[in-house]
Parts: sequence; C-alpha cells; structure tokens
Amino acid sequence: MRFKGLDLNLLVAFDALMADRSVSRAADRVNLSQPAMSNALARLRAYFGDDLLIAHNKRMYPTPFAETLIPQVQAALATMESVVATSRHFDPTTSSRTFRVMTSDYIATALLFPIITRLAPVAPGVRIELLLPSQRRIELLDNGNIDLLITLEAYLTPELPSDFLLEDRYWLAGRVDHPALVEGITLETMLAYEHVLVAIGEERLPSFGDAYLDRIGIQRRVATTAPNFAMLPWLLQETDWLTLMQGRLAHLMQRNFAIAIVPPPVPIPPLIEMAQYHVTRSNDPGLRWLIDTIRAQAAETD
Repeated sequence: MRFKGLDLNLLVAFDALMADRSVSRAADRVNLSQPAMSNALARLRAYFGDDLLIAHNKRMYPTPFAETLIPQVQAALATMESVVATSRHFDPTTSSRTFRVMTSDYIATALLFPIITRLAPVAPGVRIELLLPSQRRIELLDNGNIDLLITLEAYLTPELPSDFLLEDRYWLAGRVDHPALVEGITLETMLAYEHVLVAIGEERLPSFGDAYLDRIGIQRRVATTAPNFAMLPWLLQETDWLTLMQGRLAHLMQRNFAIAIVPPPVPIPPLIEMAQYHVTRSNDPGLRWLIDTIRAQAAETD
C-alpha cells in the first residue's frame, strides 16, 4: 500500500533498521531476507533523499534527519497497530492477540501469573508478555511497544488515560517463629531488627511502604536492598530480618514459604495500583477486556 508515493511497509523496515542499526539484525526482526532489507533501505534513502544510516567503524549510525523521523514513524506505527487491533468485538476464545504489559513483579506474581495460567485452556491464542518497569515506560506506551502499564497512582503521567485496578495494604513479614511477629507488635520492637528494603527498576524506586516510612521519619536499620519482591522470602527464611510486603503478595508467599505476617505497628496508607494506556487505545475492546480481567482477579484475591 502506498501513501503519497511511499510504500507503507517501508516504515516497518525503517523502524527495525533504527532499532537494530544493522541490516542483518533488522531483517531477522521483521522476517525478511538480508537482500530484501538492503533493498528496503535503498528505497527509503531514495524516497527521503537522505542516507538515513551511515557506516562507521563497522557500525551504523542514524543521520540527524533519521533521528528526527524515528519518533514520528514510531507514533505512526503505533496508531496503525491500534487501528488494526481495534474492532467492534473482541472474543478471547478465538483471538490470537499478544498483550505487552509492564508492571512490577508484585503484580505479575499476585495477579498476572494466575490469569495467564487460567487463560491457557479458554483463550489459547491470547498471549500476555510481561516487562519489568523501565524509565522509558511512557515512551514505550507512546510508540506502541507496550499495551498496558500497571503502576502506582503516584507514578501515573497525567497526559495519558488510566483506570483504577486495585487497592492493597502492607503487612510486616519475617520468618516463621520470628519472635517479633506477634499481634500488636510495637514500633520499638519492629525497629529492633534489621529490614530488607525493595528498590524497583532502573530508577531504583523505593516501594510505596518503604517510601512512606521514610517520609514520616521512621528510620530502620537496613540489612540489604532487593531489586524485586520475589526475592524477599529467600532473604527472610534463614534470618531475623523483617520487611514490608503488599497484602496479596504476603498471603501468597505465606502459603508457599516459611514466613509469617502481621499488620505493621504503623498505619500505612493503602497503595493504589492503576492501569495506564495510550489515548489511541481508549476504545480498544481487547485492552478493555484485559483490564477487566485483571480487576476481576484482584477482587478475587482481596
């Protein structure tokens, strides 16, 4: 298909070339032969009147003009993908759609893993790909590389639409038979032990509970900082360390590991998890189905 003399398939080739900066790798990405991708690059150069990629020291670099095209082409492809994916009806039993979801391992473990396994027999063609939080999360939403971002309300961007998913509360966790983990634990007792903190993603964002205690001036002795929540049981089972854990994850971990949980001695506001997506996906029935499915799973585990 051509638009103003440009074969629109060349935009897909351009996106792959700019992402990989290699003709052979770009060809693999979009399932073309290397000669076909070389031909696509030649046609792009002829159409735009620019080299687009320049070889230097066995590597290829985009020209300044190509750099200006990259976000525009990504936005155009994201819009076209949205148009193709969006229909008046979505039937998960027959769909072969892949949803790319960026979220913390807390949400992945407590909500998305059960959904993925439960969907296998009833929606065999639907795939949910999971990505951990990235500094580029809004850029990835903008260019269509992810379909859904699940994040804390505090980390939403106001420029994009979002939906409420769930509310959760924190519990204090440690090994089974930990002497401090009794109903009515005091703040003094909690602070007598070292704690495991969690810092998430490339930005090392503190968990909501850890950030709140810091904000109100409660200083804990830190034994170590984990990069995700999944590591917490392994760090707790053989030590006297304590940690804050989201309720859904805490109860799941308690069923599978030798850990105990009690309400913390300090009231911590509930955390609010939201689903954020690009404005072009606002009327996407498939994405709406996915959000509703996640919300229903959250209600089951509340």
